[in-house]
Amino acid sequence: MTTKFYERLSNDLTQLLENPIDYNVTIEVGEEPDNQIYKVHSYILQSRNSYFQKKLNEISFDENHIKVIKMSNISVKIFNIIINILLRKMTTKFYERLSNDLTQLLENPIDYNVTIEVGEEPDNQIYKVHSYILQSRNSYFQKKLNEISFDENHIKVIKMSNISVKIFNIIIKYIYGGIISLEKLENSVIFDLLITSIELNFDELVNHLQTHFVNNNASWLRLNFSRVYRASWKVKNFNIIQDFCNNIISKYPNTIFESENFLTLPEDALITIIKNDDLQLKESKIWQYVIQWGKAQNQTLPSNLDEWTSDNFLTLKTTLKQCLSYIRYFSISSKDVFEMISPYQQILEPELWLDINSKIVAPNKPISSIVLLPRKILNVTLPTRTTLSSSWREPKIFYTESDDSDKDYDSEEDIEVDDDSEEDNEEDDSSEEGSEEDDDNEDVDSEEDDDKEVDSEDYDDSEEVDSEDYDDSEKVDSEDYDDSDQERVYRRETENLYIESSSDDSDNNDDSEEDSENGDDNEEESENDDDNDNEEDSENDDYSEEDYEG
Repeated sequence: MTTKFYERLSNDLTQLLENPIDYNVTIEVGEEPDNQIYKVHSYILQSRNSYFQKKLNEISFDENHIKVIKMSNISVKIFNIIINILLRKMTTKFYERLSNDLTQLLENPIDYNVTIEVGEEPDNQIYKVHSYILQSRNSYFQKKLNEISFDENHIKVIKMSNISVKIFNIIIKYIYGGIISLEKLENSVIFDLLITSIELNFDELVNHLQTHFVNNNASWLRLNFSRVYRASWKVKNFNIIQDFCNNIISKYPNTIFESENFLTLPEDALITIIKNDDLQLKESKIWQYVIQWGKAQNQTLPSNLDEWTSDNFLTLKTTLKQCLSYIRYFSISSKDVFEMISPYQQILEPELWLDINSKIVAPNKPISSIVLLPRKILNVTLPTRTTLSSSWREPKIFYTESDDSDKDYDSEEDIEVDDDSEEDNEEDDSSEEGSEEDDDNEDVDSEEDDDKEVDSEDYDDSEEVDSEDYDDSEKVDSEDYDDSDQERVYRRETENLYIESSSDDSDNNDDSEEDSENGDDNEEESENDDDNDNEEDSENDDYSEEDYEG
């Protein structure tokens, strides 16, 4: 990506017409008394125009290192227009021509008067440049060149060993041509370029590079957060990236508080962090980090708090003087006040400490201390995970009993299998065999009836099987119970009931009465049943095969 700063380049060069720093050419235009003398620079004229290039090559410098040109045949008004075309307001097309002409001076430094030695041996390089361009484009070089005198060869020498050749190549092309290209540059190199641009006071370039990082390479800033944030406080004019970093810290405080560079953080940086209302951190934790930072600035403080003297607390108080006012003391719980703040109460003002305790004991009592608003902590609620259960067929088991009108009741319920289900099935099978061998044996019927209790409270007309009384919570698991099992149980029960219906009524009634008197479960059922007539009808009723065909 190539960015062009043509307008800034033109403005910088034009300003030197009014203040011709290190000029080496004078042009006398017009005839007296309307003549005018222009103080200009040979390398600008030669780079911009072939006529001046030829003319200046024919003229030698005088004793003041000045070349003099007389142009009496040109009026002052016309020459002003020419100067405007060369340097001042122009179209984009002329801007590009100006940039190209000046950039060529780097390859062919005509009448250079400055040498800049960049880097350290053996990777150093010497650049031959022009004081006029450097001073017009940059305040750092303007100040630097004013401090240096010309040598015997009329050359000023500058050494910049702390800057790499790769970085300076980019900067010098920006100075001469007003162009900067970040293509094929690694982010680490661009960041070094940003640091160098800040040190050399290239404000326009600094803002451009910061914006480039935030908009196009924010992920790199996050991955190198510690380096970036530390650099942003060591140099000035890092506002754009500083705001970016502070926004990250407010959302993810551990990024800086748990980093190895936290204890070396500048005081201004720490204050900027803790004064942020959006800092997502518990206030008691902020207090602990501030105390930790303050101790790190005073290595002579005892590690054991019990050994601290009044002077030690005074030292810590002085160190944290600017930070303590940004703690939200009245947002800290009473427990944390007692455990965390109380041991360091000597670094607080007595009135503030009194108000903190007063607010805990009597929250509605007025206090004199300034109460900062609580931080805007975001309560992030994760969305509830919903799982879709696989479709499955709910098993159904029907139990029937007769009443006065011989009406069948179908009870539908989700049944689960317990550990006793297999034992119950074995008991059912043995009961079935006993019924086939002896028709007069009605004990099987009583055992099955005892195991199946009707819960009349849960159903209005249809009766639900009480799983607690049904043979110690006899349940059939829906996953293990399939359609074939259902049909088998239903068929077994139907056969049992059919055998019961074909037995002698008198024998059935006698056996049922005996089982009712001797069975505890049957007695509990008859005591809890709201309809007392149901027991009498069920004892006297004859079971027929037609009653259970449905």
